[in-house]
Formats: sequence, structure tokens, C-alpha cells
Amino acid sequence: MNDALTERDAATRRVIDAVWRMEAAKVIASVARVVRDVALAEELAQDAFVAALEHWGRAGVPDKPGAWLMTTAKNRALDRLRQHALHARKHEELGRDLDAQEMHVTPDFVDALDAAREDDIGDDLLRLVFTACHPVLSLDARVALTLRLLGGLTTDEIARGFLVPEPTIAQRIVRAKRTLSAARVAFEAPKAAERAARLASVLEVIYLIFNEGYSATAGADWMRPALCEDALRLARVLAELMPEESEVHGLVALMEIQASRIKARVDRDGRPVLLPDQDRSRWDPLLIQRGFAALARADALGGARGLYALQAALAACHARTATAAETDWAMIIALYDALMVVAPTPVVELNRAVAVSMAVGAQAGLDIVDRLRDSEALRGYHLLPGVRADLLARVGRKDEAREEFLAAAALARNAREREFLLGRGRELG
Repeated sequence: MNDALTERDAATRRVIDAVWRMEAAKVIASVARVVRDVALAEELAQDAFVAALEHWGRAGVPDKPGAWLMTTAKNRALDRLRQHALHARKHEELGRDLDAQEMHVTPDFVDALDAAREDDIGDDLLRLVFTACHPVLSLDARVALTLRLLGGLTTDEIARGFLVPEPTIAQRIVRAKRTLSAARVAFEAPKAAERAARLASVLEVIYLIFNEGYSATAGADWMRPALCEDALRLARVLAELMPEESEVHGLVALMEIQASRIKARVDRDGRPVLLPDQDRSRWDPLLIQRGFAALARADALGGARGLYALQAALAACHARTATAAETDWAMIIALYDALMVVAPTPVVELNRAVAVSMAVGAQAGLDIVDRLRDSEALRGYHLLPGVRADLLARVGRKDEAREEFLAAAALARNAREREFLLGRGRELG
């Protein structure tokens, strides 16, 4: 009997965890509109989660678990506001007329009650997105807070995803909330004048989360697909909330197409498989089609392609060909030229050099890479010697190539990538 109860409790907990992952952002966003404080909103949402653990374990999971969490959290928010209003009344001047005291309710409390009666989840989520990704926070803080509030991840899950100690993530989240409070960041979507800059911050956070999953900077695994899934989920929600923003669709397109390759990016032993060597039959056709559709939506909105739409177009060039040999490298160079106008960075130029080497020849690409060797921005960037090593090997300078592969391996923080680079160096030995 005890075993049966334990199994039922475990099953209930799994359901609650899944519901929380799906509904947490909506609950926190709606409560934040009521209390106008993100930290307090999360606290009240967590209270509702704890109540669910207790109540659902006894009575079973309700038919609409998300609505149950929302109602419970909002009721606790209103209780908190009523307590606050009562506390404020008790401290009013003693000479205030008693009837006036009884009728007195602060304007903030009235606004909060009105807000609680509304049901515009879309606007609430949008406010939460822009609050969690506010530029007043450091990039690390924005990432941690976004995954916590919008992704529904626990502190431990975020820490494991980024290979950072759990106390470090906990401190980031606490400090982020304090910073938002100290800066009196309003729980609202930005006005038109600052919308573009603020949106860029949001997209940067989501893509950083995706990239950390797609090509992990450190650790024993080359990829952490769960982070890719979290980032994609956030981006898809954002696209629904901001359907007229082409760059949002551009980011969705980029991540959908890149995510389509995940199963082909490692072999059976978890070792990296580079793009030219991947089995394209293992690319996910559904994700590719979703990516194409998102890119088409971005283009349909008009205007020049931005940072993410251009990268999505580059990814689409690869996704449209059945083999690496069919790749339209001339088109890819043209897209990199356009990307250099939008984001003239050494990293983009390094990627362009690879495309030039494929279209024109290895020496042409090597000439570009050699000009980048003194770039301060690429100092310590392992892919610079990694790309140069590959190009040196292709032009027959194998001894130099081997040294560059070893240099790249020394800079690489990811164990799988380091092994791969060392292996390339050994092949030339």
C-alpha cells in the first residue's frame, strides 16, 4: 500500500512539475500585473505551486491545472494587497474621520483589483519578457532570470544547464530582482521610442541560451539540447506575442533550422560531426519547414533583413541542399557580405572566410584569416586557430596546421571539442 501511495505521489509530482514548466510564466506575469513587483509575483506563484503539491496530492490533479494555479496565485496576491491596504489605514492620522477611514482604499489597490479582473495573458507575458531582459541587468543576470521566470526552470536546472554552481545562479537571480526593484523598473512593455533597443536585448538573451545548448562553451558534452528546447519555446511564444516584428520571426527561423541538425551533430559516441560531414537524412524535416515558414514571415513584413533573419537565410542555404557538395557558396558569401553591414565583427568575417575558401579556394580563405590574427576581439577565441589549421591543411602546410590545431585545443573549454581538435592534429602527425 505504501509503495502504491509513493508511486502515486511521484506521478502527481511529475504532473505538477510539467504544469509548472508550462504555466509558470503566465502565472507570474499575471500576478506581477496585480502586485507590480516581479520578485513578489514569483514568491506568490511559488506559494501556489506549494499549495498544488499539498492539495493535488490529496484530491488529485484538477481538470484545468493551469487555471487552478492562476486562481490560487491571484487570490494570494489580492490577500497580500488587502493586508497592505489595512496596514496603511492603521497608520493614517488619528484625526481622520472614521467613516472616511472605512471607505479609504489607495489608488494602487483599486488599480490592482481592476488588473486582477482583467485576463490579458499576452500583454502580461510581454511585460514579463521585457522586465526579465531589462538592460539594467547584466547579460548573465538576464539569462538566469529569464530561464527562471519565463522558462519555469529551477535554480538547479539552470545551474546544470550552464555548468555553474547552484549558489552562483541563486545569487544572480536574487541580485537581478533587487536591481530591478532598486531601479524601479516598471512592469510594462517599452514605448515605441525604446522598443527596438529593448527587443534587441530580449533576442540576445534567447539566442545566447540556444547557443549554449547548441555548442556548449564548457563541460563534457558538445551540446545540451534541453537548453535549445527552452530557447525555442521562449522564441515561439515571443513570435506569437509580437507577430509584426520581423526580427523575432528571423530568430525563430534561425533556431528552428539549426535545431533540425542536432541529432546529426554528434556520432554514436557523442563526438562532434561538422556540417560538411553530417548525414543530412538525420536532419529534422519538420523543424526545417517551420524555419522556412518563419523566415518567410520575416521577409513578408518587409524591410531589410536584420541580424537574425540574415543568419537564418544562411542556415536555409544549407538546409535546402541534399548534400554538402550542392551548397550555393556564392549565395552564402553574398549573405555574409550583407551580414557584415549589419554586424561588422571579426567573428562574422571569420565565418565569411570559410565560405570564401569553399567558393574560391583555401588560400583565399587563409588570406582573410591571416588578416584577422591580430584582432583583439578574437584573442583567446579557439575557432580562429581552428579555422586557420583547417585551411593550412587544405593548402598542404601540414606542420603549421598541426600546431594550430594544438593551439585551438589548448583554448577550447569544451572537452568534446578539445578532443576533436587534438584528433585533427594527430591525423596530421
